[in-house]
Amino acid sequence: MNIDKVDDGSESFDVSVRKGKASAPLVLFAVGAGGNPERHVTLLDTLTESGCTVIAPHFSRLASPRPTEAELTLRARRLCLALDVFGQSGATVSGVGHSIGAAILIALTGGQMWLGPSQRVNISADVRLSRLALLAPPTGFFQAPNALDAVRPPLQVWVGSADSITPPAQSELLTQTIRGWQTVDLRVIDGAGHFSFMDQSPPNTIEPLQNKQAFLREHSSEICRFVHG
Repeated sequence: MNIDKVDDGSESFDVSVRKGKASAPLVLFAVGAGGNPERHVTLLDTLTESGCTVIAPHFSRLASPRPTEAELTLRARRLCLALDVFGQSGATVSGVGHSIGAAILIALTGGQMWLGPSQRVNISADVRLSRLALLAPPTGFFQAPNALDAVRPPLQVWVGSADSITPPAQSELLTQTIRGWQTVDLRVIDGAGHFSFMDQSPPNTIEPLQNKQAFLREHSSEICRFVHG
């Protein structure tokens, strides 16, 4: 694994790059609010071991649970910039994201993201993304009429039954809306919480799963199978 720099105007940002096989799928990983993708090391390592090249930009931590339009568009832009720099031309690209990162991936595949009435977030779709694995996605951004109509990739969606931040009902919005024209594989994990998908949870959080490492290995393998689809 290398951490490289990518320029974004007058600034630069870090990107973790795990090189895989040229013939294997490319994975663009969109981290949650904490901003450090290395806190999902089991998932990222498992994807790489399966042959995938994994591109995972780093971001500053979001200070508020309600991100601003500027914060959301910056993350979307830098995900695409990282893919421009490290992605192989013509490669199949799968997006994998946790929490706010999952929401941004939905926007990058055509979802209309809204912060409120008349407050649409200006994120353009990236046609390179062919499928999405979403971990605990917050879907309140997509409740406007027809907000998900342009989302076409197949989805694998993971959420914990004990997630109080993005409870299962939020993921069910995707199955209820998108399943009419695309496959949505919803996995509700009994007893898991919002941060059960991370190797390193935020400080002062309590992990509800008794054997988290076994779960991380299992769910990472399932995501690999989906990505290799």
